[in-house]
Amino acid sequence: MFQAILIDKIEILKYYKTIAVTTHKGIQGHALLIGGSFGKIGAMCLSSKGALKAGCGLVTAYVPRCGYEIVQVAIPEVMVLTDEKKKCISDIHFEMQPNAIGIGPGIGQEEKTQLAVCNFIKDNYFPLVIDADALNILSQNPSVLKYLKPKTILTPHPKELERLIGKWNSEEEKFEKTISFSKKYKVIVVMKGAPTHIIDGATIYKNTTGNPALATAGSGDVLTGIITSLLAQSYEPIEAAKLGVYLHGLTADIAVSQTGFQSFIASDIIAYLGKAFLSLK
Repeated sequence: MFQAILIDKIEILKYYKTIAVTTHKGIQGHALLIGGSFGKIGAMCLSSKGALKAGCGLVTAYVPRCGYEIVQVAIPEVMVLTDEKKKCISDIHFEMQPNAIGIGPGIGQEEKTQLAVCNFIKDNYFPLVIDADALNILSQNPSVLKYLKPKTILTPHPKELERLIGKWNSEEEKFEKTISFSKKYKVIVVMKGAPTHIIDGATIYKNTTGNPALATAGSGDVLTGIITSLLAQSYEPIEAAKLGVYLHGLTADIAVSQTGFQSFIASDIIAYLGKAFLSLK
């Protein structure tokens, strides 16, 4: 089996950056989260709030028009841009200059959305995290993969990974195929699971935090927000992926003695992020 580098506190502290006492929101990074569709705006609320709680100075959510009031009311700290369509993302355009972008939470797979995501990826030059249905859109439009900027971060759960790389018959074959995919497209693959592994070309990292409490709706949306936030704060892509996965898992380790496995929900990841950060001091 392949050798993996452990993502533990020793590894994280090699590049973890404390916040300067003279900082302000304008230099703490601006993250843009793109996603949501009718009935799935909650995914964007989780992702956007996760980005804020991970230390980003500014966060903007790009959602269909039906999500405008939901996000504004649910998270008043987040700015909102809206698509021209009411129920889905149809044409991604913005004038702002974010430091990093996360795309996919709750975005759905409408035909207009698929075209919008593909066009966005072809033109994008910002550091990028791709999750959820944006990954499924990629797997249905494989010709777009060649347009991914090097070190783009993909965060698939097992089924999304299978759609991208094909079926596997063993754990070893899964890793072989993922490594090959990572090398071919020069991307970082966060293989969500128990435990989560991160593939960066031929290098494999194995996370040491997390427990079954994370097997809950919206958990991945929060992770997308956290990693995008860290990218926007000028972490290198592999550092953002490792630190994001580590903190995400650590919240569940800290919380589970109070919440139990069953009653831990994605919002609790956000609620316990502060304690996770404090544990790094």
